[in-house]
Amino acid sequence: MDTQVVLEVKGLHWATEKAAIERTLGRFAGVRTVEANPVAQTATVSYDPDETSIADLQRGIEECGYHCDGQSVPAHLCNPMEEPSTDGRADAAGGEPEALPSPHDAMGHGGHGGRSMADMVADMRRRFLVAAIFSLPILLWSPIGRDVIGFEADAPFGLRDDVFQLLLSLPVVFYSAWIFFDGAFRALRARTLDMMVLVAVAVGAGWLYSLGVTLTGGGEVFYEAATVLSAFVLLGHWFEMRARGGANDAIRALLDLAPPMATVIRDSESVEVPTAEVQVGDLLLVRPGSKVAVDGVVEEGESELDESMVTGESLPVHKSPGGMVIGATLNTTGTLRVRATKVGAETALAQIVKLVQEAQNSKAPGQRLADRAAFWLVFVALIGGTGTFLFWSVVAGRPVSEAMLFAITVVVITCPDALGLATPTAIMVGTGLGARRGVLFKNAMALEAAAHIDTVVMDKTGTLTKGEPEVTDVIADGIDGDRLLALVAAVERESEHPLAQAIVTEAESRGGPTLRAEAFESVPGHGALATVDGQRVVVGNRRLMERDGIDLGELAARRTELAEGGRTAVIVAVDGRAAGLVGMADAARPTAAAAVAELRRLGAEVVMLTGDNEATARRIGSLLGVTTVIAEVLPGDKASKVAELQAQGRKVAMVGDGVNDAPALAQADIGVAIGAGTDVAIETADVVLMRSDPLDVPVALQIGRGTVRKMRQNLGWAIGYNAFALPIAAGVFEPAFGMVLRPEIAALSMSGSSLLVAVNAIMLKRLRLPSAAPEHLEPAEIGVPEPAPVD
Repeated sequence: MDTQVVLEVKGLHWATEKAAIERTLGRFAGVRTVEANPVAQTATVSYDPDETSIADLQRGIEECGYHCDGQSVPAHLCNPMEEPSTDGRADAAGGEPEALPSPHDAMGHGGHGGRSMADMVADMRRRFLVAAIFSLPILLWSPIGRDVIGFEADAPFGLRDDVFQLLLSLPVVFYSAWIFFDGAFRALRARTLDMMVLVAVAVGAGWLYSLGVTLTGGGEVFYEAATVLSAFVLLGHWFEMRARGGANDAIRALLDLAPPMATVIRDSESVEVPTAEVQVGDLLLVRPGSKVAVDGVVEEGESELDESMVTGESLPVHKSPGGMVIGATLNTTGTLRVRATKVGAETALAQIVKLVQEAQNSKAPGQRLADRAAFWLVFVALIGGTGTFLFWSVVAGRPVSEAMLFAITVVVITCPDALGLATPTAIMVGTGLGARRGVLFKNAMALEAAAHIDTVVMDKTGTLTKGEPEVTDVIADGIDGDRLLALVAAVERESEHPLAQAIVTEAESRGGPTLRAEAFESVPGHGALATVDGQRVVVGNRRLMERDGIDLGELAARRTELAEGGRTAVIVAVDGRAAGLVGMADAARPTAAAAVAELRRLGAEVVMLTGDNEATARRIGSLLGVTTVIAEVLPGDKASKVAELQAQGRKVAMVGDGVNDAPALAQADIGVAIGAGTDVAIETADVVLMRSDPLDVPVALQIGRGTVRKMRQNLGWAIGYNAFALPIAAGVFEPAFGMVLRPEIAALSMSGSSLLVAVNAIMLKRLRLPSAAPEHLEPAEIGVPEPAPVD
């Protein structure tokens, strides 16, 4: 059975560098797929553990010249028995593993193995500053400085201008620009082409040509082109790295949630231990203001927990003995004693991190196309640069120096870094935006598919409604309403029926007297009867009343009204006389109507799927604003109903929460599971709504549409930029319009293009989403069919 692992890869700079890792690991036995992500600094590998191991994969990454600490999950989120292999330690600032220096670093290797993104950004800044400082005097003593700027000073120490420029260029070429040559070597060793190859060719060709001219007695050189080009590429990439670093804010925030330490009660003493050492069964002490370390169940105490950081739920959730708590949530008021039930990688937080990581590291179909295009674009750039040089030098008869400048400009301007960044940055921002709202996309394909949904099928019970009956009406005839409810509750306490439990809950919430039932008798399918406080109480349906010879009288009309309103009517008789009715209904979720309205605003048709009869289902739909209702559907037929909608050419999202929803979730273009649903539904779905809020369904669609819109904008810009800039760089317009693009300007343009793509993707964070908690909405009361047998 294949296993999937997310490995941390440190040292990825350019978007196109990932090809080397993917090609190298892809040649390992048992490796099915490899998806490297330069934005997240990770590689997601699907492999057969019987044929290869994580150690083999790490070694492959190291062979590419990068550093791999292990799985990209911090130690305190991992089970101690399954802690990933890492030779680092937790970084105090961010909670991510901090790698020890690799042999490459110790030897002064040009790569950035073992460095975090922050270290890489700082190193890029240093390299840029060195290149900028030395490029300035090179530029002044170049033909540009002499002829354009008018700089007239002689070179120091009596040196020729070109010799002086050569000396100044050495730190730029052998320090600042060395990452280009090192990266190109890695790519060629992996038998692939990437941006590093292009920049290395451009800088190397320009510098080596100038070196040859200098060593053979002098002439026209362009050290300034090589050094300024290096400076501009480094500057652009420094800004770009800072920008795309913000794309991973969501996953970084999730990693920071888990507390590094936990207070465990052992031998009646509270002991502080690392969270990674907490075991299932440990008793935790959670004081006010501290975080719950792991998932567990409350054994003692009551408090309000802020779960917003994990589930997105904005209001504190009350916890009492027996209540489940989630690791990383904040205890606000009372002190709790919690028994650990899930630790390490099994906690809800670790599972969320895993889901978000898998989504961010997966590839959308558009990205796979862009990756192939980027590879061939590098090939085209190299061929185009060579062709440009030959044309201007051989065909047009221009000086070799001019032909070389045209060729270098073509190579630089065609760098496909923007193309490589176009979709992964948008995907990371989109999945991160969803995670902050409690909407978890399992992969990039789900994110892309969400953008095209035009029909949303929603299961009624547990999705649009809470799935729990509640008392909506207490109708008393000749007896006080609270007294009637207390009598019924006394009988129903002996029953385990959901309707019975709802009545007991309502009676207790009203604070009425707690009465005791005697001589209890259950009548299966009809109801129950007992003696309560000296009175004979019969609770059930009309058939039970008929059996006991009880006439409903005027209550018969009221019962019909409740039934027509979609409510279940429980009849109550006291001492042989009909005494009242208790109306029951399945209450809608507070945001159900708002969710339907928002979906319709987005242009999606909402279809309600239910097993209710047609009349009741349509009444329910009208209360929520659902116009298309498919009623009387057997659990096994839900998937076929979804398939029928798809056969009409619709893109369908199925929203459900139960075991019987799983086939329909799998059938739909995307399956959306309500977070409080069953494990089977969540496992089958493509999107998980952690807050169990139907209003998050339109949120998922909006995030999908916004992400795809950014992906298209970025891809359009990246392709359009190359199509427009390439002929200018090649000098096509030079004879007619005198338009000449120097390598330095080409480098600035290329870097600016990549920066623009990264910033445009991050702008997705400004996407306006529906309100998470519309307090003005009141829960609608939705009827449930009366349990069998029916009249």
